[in-house]
Amino acid sequence: MYEQKRRWNSVATALLAAERTRVPMTPLTTRPVGLTIENAYRIQAAAIARRTAGGARVVGHKVGATSRAMQEQMGVDEPDSGVLMGDMVLHSGSELVRSDLMAPRVEAEIAFQLGNDLRGPGLTLEAVKAAVSQVCLAIEVIDTRFTSWRIALADSIADNASCARAVIGPMVPHDPAWDLAAEQLILSIDGRTVASGKGRAVLGDPFRPLVWLADRLSRVESSRTLRAGDLVLAGAVHASIPLNAGVTVRVLSPHLPPVHLRVT
Repeated sequence: MYEQKRRWNSVATALLAAERTRVPMTPLTTRPVGLTIENAYRIQAAAIARRTAGGARVVGHKVGATSRAMQEQMGVDEPDSGVLMGDMVLHSGSELVRSDLMAPRVEAEIAFQLGNDLRGPGLTLEAVKAAVSQVCLAIEVIDTRFTSWRIALADSIADNASCARAVIGPMVPHDPAWDLAAEQLILSIDGRTVASGKGRAVLGDPFRPLVWLADRLSRVESSRTLRAGDLVLAGAVHASIPLNAGVTVRVLSPHLPPVHLRVT
């Protein structure tokens, strides 16, 4: 077990170095030893532990590959999750330097802030909705620290579910009367619509990724919970779009305030 933990820590260190230096590494799943989903999450956890030891703060989670469009684009058939750190979260109108990242792509998502803890397994949608205090639109910027986006699910998981930044729009109180499954999100770049999708694109209902996440956390450790105050990204409602410098990215929907990001 000690040797395994040492190996996970070594891979986590290499991934963090690739992110810092912007020098990519070969996908882990192409190596002779291979990589299981369980060990990929252990590598992710080791990297998060290193970040927090350095002063970073955990503020929530992202759930990825929740829509069929994203699963087809990534060549996977199940969701994954990563951890949001405080230094990854930007407010609407922020500026992002493209050269700080490696191969960024953008996604339009619905994000939630929890008012109460959520512990799985076996949560109902009603229980999840009751725990959500605020909701907003979000732009997730994903990135890969590997040599290309031709990666397996385990590679993405080890790389913190490919999360780089989360741009959060103005939060509004959650209204249980809203049908967020029917909410149409529109992603535009410099005023031109490039992608769109409804909330139901993510596992049939944008609240369902929280059910999935709470269940996954409970399988890792029975005491693990989603905590009040956590921010959770529910996943892209469309396939991701390459992100270039010198553009403005916006996400609009009928009932939620818009969010935008300037890229230099």
